[in-house]
Amino acid sequence: MNAPAKIILFGEHAVVYGQPAIAVPVSSLRAEATIRPAPVGTGLHIEAADLNEVLPVDLESDLVDNALILTARTVLKALNAPPPDAIITVTSHIPMASGLGSGAAVSTAVARAVAKAVHVDITLEQTNQIVYEIEKIYHGTPSGIDNTVIVYEQPVYFIREQPIEKLTIGAPMTLVIADTGEASLTRIAVGDVRKLYEAEPERIQPIIMEIGDIARRAKTAILNGNISSLGPLMLKNHALLQKLTVSAPSLDHLVDTAMEAGAQGAKLSGGGRGGNMIALCAPHRAEHIKEALLRSGAVRAFITKVT
Repeated sequence: MNAPAKIILFGEHAVVYGQPAIAVPVSSLRAEATIRPAPVGTGLHIEAADLNEVLPVDLESDLVDNALILTARTVLKALNAPPPDAIITVTSHIPMASGLGSGAAVSTAVARAVAKAVHVDITLEQTNQIVYEIEKIYHGTPSGIDNTVIVYEQPVYFIREQPIEKLTIGAPMTLVIADTGEASLTRIAVGDVRKLYEAEPERIQPIIMEIGDIARRAKTAILNGNISSLGPLMLKNHALLQKLTVSAPSLDHLVDTAMEAGAQGAKLSGGGRGGNMIALCAPHRAEHIKEALLRSGAVRAFITKVT
């Protein structure tokens, strides 16, 4: 059982305030959860391979200090199933705290593995709701976009509390994703924007509305296959996120580097204050831009194609 990473193309932060956002799965980066049987009567254990720990799943406990255990417990309760005698081993190739949805991907993989271990089919809708509940505990007031795009593994146009709209990509797009190496603490960034909004609504509301307008224009361009027009929209989106104080010098530097190396557009992606930036580029420029970003301080960079 596995689940992909995700990146937000447009609309982060503004999506919390009812504006649209666009996100796509990154299918080459995945979290995985494998199941193996355990001796009768030993119950369910979750093994976090990256952390080298094995933890029991106790349905009677209300502790929420471990997302893996909480996810497993939530799934078992939702499916009205007792813990199976099994060990679920979780591994992830998705960098943590970098705007790629690592937490939601791991929760999704675990939820699917638990359902399989108890031999119960779990719907996409059920999985999505469970993962969103876990996200709320760890991110305060998340938009819901991470769990949605990861669970459905499709590009989505997303407005909070409205039906999900799956997007058909009119033409392939090539993206370079670069990691600053600095943790992106989404909960803190979301909370800081909330404080800013409450302190200066007359200044912040127009910024949020403009980010939403950019996402709407980007949706039209994507559906029509007019990919080159996304570049300027990305740059404008990044400038607006700077005004919301969620960029960082490292992100701004990598955005500038990508543009100097020939990208069509670039911006931070996700919570900001660190984490990842993304650059849109012609396929033949992707490797050059990736290498430029690594030379400029990115701790990792990779190329992905969205189709």
